[in-house]
Amino acid sequence: MDDLAGFLRTRRSRVDPAAVGIPTDRRRRVEGLRREEVAHLSGVSVDYYVRLEQGRATQPSEQVLDALARVLGLDETERGHLDRLARQRRRRAKAPGGRVRPELLRVLNLVTDAPALIMDHRLDVLAGNRLAGLLYGRPMPGLNTARHIFLEEAERGLYADWEKCTLDVVGHLRLAAGQYAEDPRLASLIGELAMGSERFRRLWARADVRARTHGRKAYRHPLVGLLELHQENFALPDESGMELLVLSATPGTPAEDGLRLLAATVQPAGRSSHNRAPDSVGRTGGDAIKPAPG
Repeated sequence: MDDLAGFLRTRRSRVDPAAVGIPTDRRRRVEGLRREEVAHLSGVSVDYYVRLEQGRATQPSEQVLDALARVLGLDETERGHLDRLARQRRRRAKAPGGRVRPELLRVLNLVTDAPALIMDHRLDVLAGNRLAGLLYGRPMPGLNTARHIFLEEAERGLYADWEKCTLDVVGHLRLAAGQYAEDPRLASLIGELAMGSERFRRLWARADVRARTHGRKAYRHPLVGLLELHQENFALPDESGMELLVLSATPGTPAEDGLRLLAATVQPAGRSSHNRAPDSVGRTGGDAIKPAPG
C-alpha cells in the first residue's frame, strides 16, 4: 500500500532547490531536487540513495533517516511516517481487532451534549452516541467516514468543508497504510476509494500524511443548518488504532443552539444511533427516542 521508495520520490519533488542553496535556471527539467542532490546534501552516496528510491536498499540507519528528513524538510508527522516505512521489513504491526469494550460504550453514552464516536485506523465508526447518529442521519456502527466522504456525500453533502475533509482523510489513511501495511481490510478500502473517486486517486498520488488531533469541522445539516464544531481526537489507551472523537460547539454560538435543536429531534423508529451492545446506555432497537427535555 505504501513504501519508502515512493515516499522519498514524492518528497524530493517538492523541495525548492533555491531553498537549499542550489542555483537553478530555465534549462532545469526536474521538479524539485535531483537524486544526486539529495544524496550530496544528506551525506550519502548517490548509488545508495538511488537504491533507496528503487526499493533495493532497506533498513537505512537512524542517522541516514535524520539527514533525509532534514534535506526533504519533513515535519514531525512525516518524519514518523518515514521511520515506519523504513522499518516495515523488520517488523509488521498487527492490525487491531476492532472490539470496543463495554466500559467504553458506557463512557461514550455519558456524552449527551456533543456528538461523540469511536473510530479505528480504517476510519470505521465502531460506536457512536445518540447525537452523532442524528448528526450523520444514520446508525453509527457500520459507517466508514472515508467512504462516506468520497463516495456518498461529495462536495454537495453533509460536509461544509468537504475539500479539507478529503485532505485529512487521505493523509490519515496514508499514515495507517504505513503502520499497518499488511491489513487486508485497509488495502481493500483504499482500492475501493481509488476505483470510485478521481479526487482520491489524485490526493493519494501526492503521498501526503496527516495526523488527526483537533480542529474545526463544519457540517451542513438538513434540519438545523450550518454547524461549526470543534473536533478533539483522544487516542484510547490499550486500544491500538482506536480514537474517541468529540465534536463540541463553542458556548453562545449558533452551533450550540443547533446541537440543542438536533438533540430535541425525535429519532425515527429503527434508526437508533445507540450501540446495540448489552452494556450500552439508552434505548435501542425499534423504539423511537423521545425529544430531550427543554
